[in-house]
Order: sequence, then structure tokens, then C-alpha cells
Amino acid sequence: MLVTHHDAFVNIEIFKRFTALPVMNIINQTSKVLLVTAGILCLAQISATAQSKKKGKVKSSVLQQRVVMSGQLSLFLKEAREAGVDFKIPANFKEIPAVNNENFSFDFAMTKPGQDFEVWLQVHSLRQNWLSYDQVKDITGKTLDNPDSTYLQAARAHATAMSDDDKYFARPLPARVLEMYNADAGKTYLFNLADLPETRRYKYALLIAIQKDHTGYLMAVCLTNEKGPAFFKNINQARDCIKFR
Repeated sequence: MLVTHHDAFVNIEIFKRFTALPVMNIINQTSKVLLVTAGILCLAQISATAQSKKKGKVKSSVLQQRVVMSGQLSLFLKEAREAGVDFKIPANFKEIPAVNNENFSFDFAMTKPGQDFEVWLQVHSLRQNWLSYDQVKDITGKTLDNPDSTYLQAARAHATAMSDDDKYFARPLPARVLEMYNADAGKTYLFNLADLPETRRYKYALLIAIQKDHTGYLMAVCLTNEKGPAFFKNINQARDCIKFR
């Protein structure tokens, strides 16, 4: 059969149309894939940037926390560790300079803003006391005062020096309270404060002294102008901030 020029032209056009459709489909599908891939890459980049910023903020926050720790707190934490004591500033309390002179020796102090209430802390390791005790006993055969009773001497000395009439009301801590602090012995001393600049003119104080055998002792003095329920409520809010390991 002879094929005319017109027939050949028609066949060529039909061929172009049929062959063009798959090619266009492939191009369209490829374009869609490329767009989706580009979108995923953009999202991944955004997510990575966000994570990087978040990590940067966390690192910055940690560094900031390290920077703001005062020399007083840093030294107190070191001494507390040596005495076998853990400490953390309780919520709603703020660090203040501790009184540390020839009359009163404290390592750390804090207050509750807006309240007439302060807590002064002292910690002491008994390691050196026990070393001296054993050395004297081995060399001379003499027996010194038991180092585990040192906390009583320190507590009585501070209560006498801080009170206005050298009088105080003392009572031993019950076993359930000692257990809360992982301690072996303890006492409280309630007294009227002398009108002194060093005590910031506070009127009343509750001194709490506890010790752990062969380890150390800690002493907390709570100062106030009112001995009402608010005073003991503030003490209760601060009581969990410190204890022996």
C-alpha cells in the first residue's frame, strides 16, 4: 500500500502526542519529587538551627548559674562537703552576707524577702578533732573530751554570747527529727537576743545544733522579731535545705 504525504504527517503527529504524554508525566513527577525533597531539606535545616539555638541557651543558662554563685556560697559548700553535709538554698530564700568576726562565726546566711526572718549557718568537720584525740591518747595515754560533744560546746557558747541575759531554754531533739537529718544527736536553744548591731537588732532566736558521730556538726540560728506562728512556719520551710549524708 502506498502511503501518502498526508498520511505520513498524520502518523507523525499521533506518534508525537502519544510519546509526549509519558515524558511529560515523568517530568511532572520528577518536579514534584524535587519540590518535596527541597521542602524536607528546608525543614531539617530549620530543625537543626532550632536545636542548635536551644543547646546554646542551655549552655548559656548553665554558665550563668555557675557565674552567679558567690564566693561565700562556694566556700560554704566546700566546708559542708568536708563535714558530710548536703545543702541547697530553699525556694523563696535569698543569700545575704554572713556575720563572721571575733564574736560570732558563721559560714553562710540567708533571708526570706519580705519577712523579718534570717537563718545563719555554721558547719564543722570533726576529722581533725578525732585525729588529735587519737594522737594524744596514743602518745600520752590521756583522754580528751569526746569530739562528738563539740557541737554542744559550740551551741552553748553562741547561745550565751547572743542572748541578752545569758539564759536560754534548751531541749534535745527527738529521734524522729534526728532521723530526718541523718544525725545522731542534737539540741535546740530558744532565747531573747541582745540588742546588738551584729544580730541586726532582731529580738528572738532559735539555735539548732545537730551532729553525726565521727563526721561533723552543723548549727543553724533562726532570727526573728516575732515568735508567733509565722516564725515557725518560716523555719519549717527552710528545714529541708540541709542534712547529713
